[in-house]
Amino acid sequence: MAQRKGCLIGCAVALVVGVGLLVAVVFGLGKILDIADKTLVDPAVYEAVKTGDAESEVRGKLPSGDTFVKVALKEGGPVEPEGSSCSWYMSSGAAENGQETVFRFCFKDGKLAEKTRYPMK
Repeated sequence: MAQRKGCLIGCAVALVVGVGLLVAVVFGLGKILDIADKTLVDPAVYEAVKTGDAESEVRGKLPSGDTFVKVALKEGGPVEPEGSSCSWYMSSGAAENGQETVFRFCFKDGKLAEKTRYPMK
């Protein structure tokens, strides 16, 4: 009887651990998809916007960009234009030379002041 009880407890523990791992995997995938949804920009969008375009018009074509990945995207980029407010995104296109491309859009006085692309470090 004790051996059977120990087996049941072991199976219950294994089940709880398995369910916990499954929940963690689903949660992780959800976070990855959320980041992709908020940070990926199609290269066609980058090409379509021009400096001088209204900030509201350009931002309307971009995802929110509000993720913790923004810190990593800033690294290795050129100096931000003085007095501007910038947003960073990853290209949804194919990697170039094995490196992902970062798109940076900087706004000043309600207009797109600068757009820059550079490889992610």
